[in-house]
Amino acid sequence: MSATSTTAVLLLAHGTPGSPDDVPAYMQRVTGGRQLSDAVIQEVQHRYGLIGKSPLTEITVQQADALSNLLDMRVYVGMRNWHPFIADTVKQMVADGITHAVAICLAPQNSRTSVGLYKRSAMDAAQGHLQVTFVDSWHDHPKLISAFAERLSDAISAARKETRGSVPVIFTAHSVPCRTICGKDSDPYAIQAKHTAELVAQQCGLHDDEWHFAFQSQGMSGGPWIGPTVEDTITGLTTAGHTGFLVQPIGFVCDHVEVLYDIDIFFKQFGEKLGMRLWRAESLNCSPQFISALAGLATTALEQLTSTARRRQQ
Repeated sequence: MSATSTTAVLLLAHGTPGSPDDVPAYMQRVTGGRQLSDAVIQEVQHRYGLIGKSPLTEITVQQADALSNLLDMRVYVGMRNWHPFIADTVKQMVADGITHAVAICLAPQNSRTSVGLYKRSAMDAAQGHLQVTFVDSWHDHPKLISAFAERLSDAISAARKETRGSVPVIFTAHSVPCRTICGKDSDPYAIQAKHTAELVAQQCGLHDDEWHFAFQSQGMSGGPWIGPTVEDTITGLTTAGHTGFLVQPIGFVCDHVEVLYDIDIFFKQFGEKLGMRLWRAESLNCSPQFISALAGLATTALEQLTSTARRRQQ
């Protein structure tokens, strides 16, 4: 579709440090200034060191470029915890003459303490300068489900070819502290994450006993985080007699440290100690089906934005 030069899309993501040396400043952003122990900082630096560098920002920019080409309009990238910061990107948009924007957080499942913070950052930065329509959640978008299903089907085929048998699938999403959502009926995060997994499993023709759901990447800052954990799930599969498992993170849309370290290194090693082999579905990254999902979200929101603008003019 084509749009006026004053309308754009803003993709929002978590952000990632440029190098292990940036980790202390980055973690201060993540925790809102709360101090973490030297041991925690060193562990995070170690993880980033093992993967070399998180490609999150680079891939997000590639996703934005692909979406821009598909929509024939400008698409910007803003990060909540590192460069390019959301506020800086919004300033650039205003300088470029953008007056209306659709903001999409690249986290399909909504939570007040995750997506809600992105929304607040974008709206605060845009206030008085830019009219923003925010996409709150899109965990069940048909093209998102199809994009995940494509990746999973390829991984299942490869695993079954090697094992000549079935391999249980573990769908994962990032855990969050219990204090942020537990007992709060209005926060949909856990329900939406499990629903995404269920829809992907259905599209791939998996029976209920062929897949599991778990939360990964519990924090190191103390206090309980929501589960079940991936580690407990892997242990349960071992007890049930399985010798391998396949992980698909349906809470993430590109490669970054929670995929490249937590899954590819930590869970792989954890499984090996139990005699289990790990396979992982390829991340969505710039999957054409995924970019098409973003285009669908943007198009619908742009239509709403246009309709609202027309009503205001009447």
